[in-house]
This record gives sequence, C-alpha cells and structure tokens, in this order.
Amino acid sequence: MKILGVETSCDETSVAILAEHSVLVNLVSSQSLHQQYGGIVPEYASREHLRIIQNMITEALAKSGLTIQDIDAIAVTQGPGLMGALLVGLSFCKGLAYVSGKPLIGVNHVEGHIMANFLDHPNLKFPFLSLLASGGHTLLVNVQNFQDYEIWGRSLDDAAGEAFDKAARILQLGFPGGPLVDKLAATGNSEFFPFPRAKTKRENQDFSFSGLKTAILYLARQKGNDWVQEHVADLCASYQEAIIEMLLTNTLNVARQRNVYRLVLAGGVVANSRLRSVFQNAALREGLEIYFPSLKYCTDNAAMIAYTGTELFKRHQFSSWDISAIPNLPLTSDN
Repeated sequence: MKILGVETSCDETSVAILAEHSVLVNLVSSQSLHQQYGGIVPEYASREHLRIIQNMITEALAKSGLTIQDIDAIAVTQGPGLMGALLVGLSFCKGLAYVSGKPLIGVNHVEGHIMANFLDHPNLKFPFLSLLASGGHTLLVNVQNFQDYEIWGRSLDDAAGEAFDKAARILQLGFPGGPLVDKLAATGNSEFFPFPRAKTKRENQDFSFSGLKTAILYLARQKGNDWVQEHVADLCASYQEAIIEMLLTNTLNVARQRNVYRLVLAGGVVANSRLRSVFQNAALREGLEIYFPSLKYCTDNAAMIAYTGTELFKRHQFSSWDISAIPNLPLTSDN
C-alpha cells in the first residue's frame, strides 16, 4: 500500500509518500517570507503553497521512483488550519485524485501530529496519554485507540507555541519564535525572573498562557529595550521554564489522577530541547513510558498525514468529492 500525503495547513508545504508505514520521501518547504512580518500572513501563505505544490508532488514521485498510478490513495490535511492554505492543498489533491482515479482521504491535522509518533516508534501501543503542544493547539488527549480520543485538558486561550512566538516578537528576536527562544535560553538563567504560572478553574487539566504573554509584554515596556537586550537570554530561559513547567505540571497531574503509565508527546513545541529533557527526567521519576517524535516529525509534515491516511485506508474510510476545508476541525465530536 502506497499513500501520497500532502500537508498545507499553515506555512509549510509538505509532500510525503509512505509504503505501508515506511517513509519513502518526506519533503518540507518552509516559507521564510513571513519572517519580515513577525508572523504568518495567511494570504501570502496560500500563494506560496499554490506556487510550489505541483512541483513538490512531482519531485516526491521522482525521488520515490513511483508514478501517480503506483499510488493507492491521496491523503491531505482537511483541517484545522488557515482556510486559504487548507484550500490550496485540498483542492489540488481533489483534482489529482479525480484525474488519476485514486481515492481521496481527508485527514485531521491534530490527529496526524499524535500519529506521527508511530513513524519513529512502530511498536508503540495503545492506550496512552498524549500532550499535543503546537502553535495552534495545546491539548491533553486520552488516546484509547486510533480514532478513539477524549480530550482531558486544553488551553483556554493561547497555545504554547503562540506563547513562544509572541514572546519572541516582544523581545525582537524574529520568527518563528520557538527555536529562537530555545537557543537563547540555553545560555540564560531560568530563575532570572519569576514569570507567573497560571491557574485555571480546572488547574489540574487545563492550560492558560495569555497571562504569561502579558507579563513579558509589560516587563519589556517597563524596563526598556536596552535592559531587555542586555538580559535577553535570561528572559528567554525564565519564560521558557514557565511554559514547560505548566505543561509538565498538568500532564503529570492528569497522569496520576487517571493512572496513566504511557505518555506520548506531539507537536512543534515538542522540538524544544529543554522540554524534551525535563519531560524525560520527569517520566523516569514517575515510572512512565515516554515517547517523542523525532524533530523532523514534530513540526508540520506530510509523513504524519500519510501515516494517518494509511490507517484510514485500511478501514476503508475515504472522503467524498464534496469534502470541504474546515479551519477549526475538531479532533472529537465533543470539542
């Protein structure tokens, strides 16, 4: 079984081909043009996807030594994500599936992130607790099986990735913010400034990062740019530590309360080096099995879409031609 996967939910254009669960090719093109704006410009993202998607699919087929007729189905991100970006990928794949006579499979982007772990850990077993931390989502998900999900915790405002990006903008670091904060934090003092750790009504389960973002904004305004630049590494380390501590505290609380023994991390924020170290050490102390995707499968990629598409193909769950892009596509019906 060979599945062509396409991912265009935000600012990465990605195309992958999987044979069963083996990755034959996984191409990712990141849009550097957004750096000058300090964030994603949706219209520009859509145009860039449109400009390169056909060439990337052609390249992926060439590198795999396959033709479109060798492909069994085409899997593409349906949502969540930016409407225009999603439409480019979905519309192109609809046309490609139609003219080639291949089944079309719409994939939930969030589900793809969770399933990405199976690319590196094919022996990973259900059930498990998944912490998904990305630019658009921060969720604690009870994963009983494929397509059997229950959300146990979520961010009530900003996602963890958004919190990193907004801090980077305030500190004038650039975009995307997460990797820049991570790099600078490595040389900083995580105890330099006591950033707040938010409490929610369900503080053992839900997250809130808006107060943290506000705290660094007001601090930067109060102290001025010269002070900020003098202490930027310490600020990054302190800010990063607050985010990681909130993620860890709630994750461990839920794991203890629900008697979880297997923890799976997913999403772009999980590429953070300090987060991986902190969670690895905590899992060792708590006696938890812990799994991370490799760095290339943390951020948006089509291999995770193709993997999820493979599982849907096995269950004969194909999409109709009237499938639509859904920017806020939920992971479960009770979202």
